[in-house]
Amino acid sequence: MNERGIILRHAVTVLAGQLAIMAFGVTDTVVAGRYSEGALAALSIGSAVFISVYVALMGVLQALLPIWAEQRGASHSAALGASVRQSLYLCAAACVIGMSILLSPDAILRWTDVPEELRGEVRRYLHILAFALPPALLFRIYSTLNQSLGHPQLVTWLQVASLALKIPLSIWFTFGGAGLPAQGAAGCAWATLTVNYALFLCGLYMVRTQPMYASYALWRRMERPDWARLGRFLRLGIPAGLSILVEVTSFTLMALFIARQGTLAAAAHQILANMAAVLYMVPLSLAIATSARASYWRGAGNEANARAAVITGWRLATLAGVVLTLTLLLARDQVAAFYSTNAQVVALASALLTWVAAYHMADAIQTLCIFVLRSYRITFAPFLVYGLMLWGGGLAGGYLVAYRGLFGLGPYASPAPFWACSAAALAVTAAIFSALLWRALQRFRSEQVQEKQG
Repeated sequence: MNERGIILRHAVTVLAGQLAIMAFGVTDTVVAGRYSEGALAALSIGSAVFISVYVALMGVLQALLPIWAEQRGASHSAALGASVRQSLYLCAAACVIGMSILLSPDAILRWTDVPEELRGEVRRYLHILAFALPPALLFRIYSTLNQSLGHPQLVTWLQVASLALKIPLSIWFTFGGAGLPAQGAAGCAWATLTVNYALFLCGLYMVRTQPMYASYALWRRMERPDWARLGRFLRLGIPAGLSILVEVTSFTLMALFIARQGTLAAAAHQILANMAAVLYMVPLSLAIATSARASYWRGAGNEANARAAVITGWRLATLAGVVLTLTLLLARDQVAAFYSTNAQVVALASALLTWVAAYHMADAIQTLCIFVLRSYRITFAPFLVYGLMLWGGGLAGGYLVAYRGLFGLGPYASPAPFWACSAAALAVTAAIFSALLWRALQRFRSEQVQEKQG
């Protein structure tokens, strides 16, 4: 099978699992939206905080993918197993940090001026999800390991199966029934906690019983912390995690700033955010597959094949971005109506989905690039670009246009300025990342040619 086929097969498998996980958010949005407008607004704010924390910490662990894929390419099985065990120390530290933030969210809610009437429900939602964080991060290690090995199928099967548990639990816990009182947005959090532990336990069982993991000796006794190895993890993982934190907070902080516009704006924004997140799963899956493949070839010492994999992945991500952007533009009315039965929410969301389409086109390209740049150990420059463009141009620009006015525009008390500025900032980011990636490919190609000539 050629590189395109290998990357597509890997990406489609990852995508199926990612869409199942994203369906958790879709389920919660639909369920909360049908419970009450207030529950949907609380879910929008609470999920923005949780996602910011979870995805940043997840990014540190996800950044280990190129390390493990390179070890696989170099046939260093024992080293890979030891590396996975060391990653558990990193995961433990991430759990402590994440749970501390989620259990004490008041400062964040005050800073972002979340309406007082929503804070209690948001606080309950986050307190529950604090205890759902450890199994989620442990399962992320299992997922990253499988992706680095080029075998994401087991993860996908577990994620798809978990959706069958998530949907009925969210409905039951939110609306109540069979002796259980209705819990609103907090019910969605209880359902997530239950499913996260189920996924973690299933992943643990798979690692223990499946023959495909035997050669890596994962179940050896835990070694003491290898500070040199953990330092290498952190040099790659911290910039990657911070980059994802900037990206996600530029995205999710919109929900907190938009919340001051009232429940209508917050509810409409939740639909936009959820749709953007669902679309993001396509380039994310292609990025994971491309990064794993490129790192495998780099570990095997074949830079030419790594370069071919990267170019193939970039073209696939761009094509997928074009197709999904056009599809959303044509179907935005139907998409908005799927999420809510409130006519005002549907009308506002439908109008704003045009900006989501523009946002996704840029998102598709930059997502592929930043994942592959990690395969070439380029993490700090993307972090700086993210901070300047996404926080500065996107979030700050949207805030100024919405609430202060900027260059004669605004103030417009609407979610539109945030999405328009973010789409523009992300387009510039995609162009810069593409240039960085091309430069990296050219540099390593030249180095390999010089080695052969020498």
